[in-house]
Amino acid sequence: MSGAEQVVEHAEAPAAPEEDRGTLARGRRAVLAVVGGAALMAVGGLVATRLVKSPAQVAAETGPPAQGVLTADVERRVLARTVVMRGTVVADQSVAVSPQGVRSGEGAGTAMVTKLPLQAGDPVTAGRLIAEVSGRPVFVLHGAQPMYRDLRPGATGDDVAQLQQALRELGHGSGGDAKGVFGAGTKAALAARYRAIGYEPLPAVADGGAALKAAREAVRSATWAVEDASSPTGAGGAPAETGAGKGGATPGPGAAASPGSASGSGAGSASGSGAAAPAGRELARARQALVEARAALAAAEAADGPMLPTAEAVFLSSLPARVSSVGARAGSPVSGPVLTLSGGELVVEAYLKDDKRQLLRAGMAVVISSELSGTDVRGSVAAVATERSAAQPAGPGPQEDPGQDPGRNPKGGGNGGAGGGGADLGYRMVVRADRPLPVGFAGQDVRLTVESAATDGEALVVPVTAVSAGADGRTVVTAVSAEGTQRRVEVRTGTSGDGFVAVTPARAGALGAGTKVVIGVAPRETRGKTG
Repeated sequence: MSGAEQVVEHAEAPAAPEEDRGTLARGRRAVLAVVGGAALMAVGGLVATRLVKSPAQVAAETGPPAQGVLTADVERRVLARTVVMRGTVVADQSVAVSPQGVRSGEGAGTAMVTKLPLQAGDPVTAGRLIAEVSGRPVFVLHGAQPMYRDLRPGATGDDVAQLQQALRELGHGSGGDAKGVFGAGTKAALAARYRAIGYEPLPAVADGGAALKAAREAVRSATWAVEDASSPTGAGGAPAETGAGKGGATPGPGAAASPGSASGSGAGSASGSGAAAPAGRELARARQALVEARAALAAAEAADGPMLPTAEAVFLSSLPARVSSVGARAGSPVSGPVLTLSGGELVVEAYLKDDKRQLLRAGMAVVISSELSGTDVRGSVAAVATERSAAQPAGPGPQEDPGQDPGRNPKGGGNGGAGGGGADLGYRMVVRADRPLPVGFAGQDVRLTVESAATDGEALVVPVTAVSAGADGRTVVTAVSAEGTQRRVEVRTGTSGDGFVAVTPARAGALGAGTKVVIGVAPRETRGKTG
């Protein structure tokens, strides 16, 4: 071998180790891939064993767990049985003003609202003009008795006395009129009130004064008749004749009386007496006619003057009041309440169904809760109606004072009581607060919590589920000690409410506040089985 060939062999010899190293690297990568795949498969198998369970294992793990007990602490507090309901805050007196019977004195026609000077929320004081209907005023007066008739001169009664007092409070005295008698002083006071609000009162006798004028003419004629009958000339105007004149010439002095003259004189006397009798009767009759004419004039004068129509006055027992709503506008016909006035303190009105009516009575404590303001106010049940109330359809209704009769004046106005033609509301209950309700409460829907029964002071209280009756008839609770041991304690039950009951242990000291009692059974947590 030549030297050149040897050089080539030595140059090519180192190539073999490089190939071996590449082969080894590839082999190691293959081994690592196999090992990684095996590891992944092992992990997947482990996960599968956790997720995939046999039916037997599933049944074992979903079986009922061991049972435990639920307990509650015995409390010492006042327990009250409560009834919760909703109510509406309203005024103590609410009057729907619907002046349907307004008379303008200028012919009958549809009543039309011609002026409404007030808006909802405005205050109303005594004597205030609240509306004008067909040109006639409607104003407020102070009084508890509603108007039920027109008050005219000559009228008597308690309603007249109320009018006199209301006018007196406004500065219009009734003069010398007796209490409850609509006389001249009351007429003057009423006329002054009308003038103060810018109106003229309607006349009680709508004949333009014809009756009074005729009565005065009758008195004048009767007076003249008496004067004529009393005059010396007599009723016929001829001179009265004496007996001498009637018998002939008057005899001179010293003349002897003859039988003829005596006879003539006697005849003349008889004739004079006969003429005097008719004249006396005529005078007596004229005087009687004058007495009767004067009596008729007095009656006409008593009946004449201003009147107070039912539709023009609204009596409120509590003033100042406020306008709670306006139901009409100027120019609209009167077809229902023109406006509604509210007066007096705010009260809460609720309506009860039969079941709650049996539980509640006057005097029970109440908590009035306003969700809007977050305020609680304590109060009491003032009255519970004995008759059901029915909503009244919109329209005119008499004035009502809900503070006087809880069975009257339900929502919708007018008289309450079943048979009113509206939907049945139930029994009306009125709740009064111990202190005046804030003005912002007016019209709110509030929650009422009525305490229908309560313990006499603090008592031991447990949930009703803690009490059970044994086969021996004894009432017991099961007390649980700190170590978990249980013992039965005989108790006597008392007031219950809101899921709790007051208990008294038969043996003093056997039960106390903080003692745990069994109220039920609950599942105890257990570990799940692994397969």
